[in-house]
Amino acid sequence: MLELMDSLLSPSGSLVSLFAAAFLASTLIPLSSEAALFAVLKLHGDLYWPALLVATAGNTLGGMSSYLIGRFIGSKKPLTQLGRVRHYGAPALVLAWLPLVGDGLCIAAGWLQLNWAAVAAWQILGRFVRYLLVAQGAMI
Repeated sequence: MLELMDSLLSPSGSLVSLFAAAFLASTLIPLSSEAALFAVLKLHGDLYWPALLVATAGNTLGGMSSYLIGRFIGSKKPLTQLGRVRHYGAPALVLAWLPLVGDGLCIAAGWLQLNWAAVAAWQILGRFVRYLLVAQGAMI
């Protein structure tokens, strides 16, 4: 058990755990990827940029999984965010990091079959800025 804790707290174990937390947090699973990033940076301040990039990548890929759900599975029910995403297009996905609303935005983008590269780019921008602010707070 002690070996498991040591491996999870090692720099590489922390980044793997951060990726998993960030990915899962951007799905319907209620996790705080911000807390995970904060903890990693408090333990390993030298991993500032790798942690920031890993959290952004994991969270964006989780959001893209919601996009795929909307694109390939869909639903017969109208989506609340559908009108907003239809109106603003892919730039609306800059807000995909928001709790509860973000999942709907990603699914709506898939439902509307918006360009996946534009959806990913806008998600990366919004998620990166959020994590950058969290990382700055962790370094104080």
